[in-house]
Amino acid sequence: MNLTFSSPQILLYGIAIAAGLVYLPYVLVAYGRLSIGYDMSSPRAMFDRLPDYAKRATWAHQNSFEVFALFTAAALTAYVSDIASDKTSLYVLVFLAARFLFSLFYIVDLPWLRSPMWAVSMVCIGSLFIASFT
Repeated sequence: MNLTFSSPQILLYGIAIAAGLVYLPYVLVAYGRLSIGYDMSSPRAMFDRLPDYAKRATWAHQNSFEVFALFTAAALTAYVSDIASDKTSLYVLVFLAARFLFSLFYIVDLPWLRSPMWAVSMVCIGSLFIASFT
């Protein structure tokens, strides 16, 4: 079985994987909510009672939504501009790795590692946009 992907496929699959990464931190949020007793009538009011890791997972989850919109726009711009290449594939793969590590470092409270991962992911988004317009 040959599992090689073309550069345009990597752009599109990258969007799908990034969508999954948005919800990865939420698994720990859900676990944190269950561990304190989930309140169906006011789930947002539970935030202050969540364990610290679940609070950080909530923030990682929210940040992932914000960055997902930018990444999707950049990847789709590259896709419709028909400039998919090994370079754009690298941007996508580095973005996905950086976002995974961003969430991980956020949840385990390593801000000195989290912030560089945010910067790397933003550089990848910018690079996709720049590649699309040059």
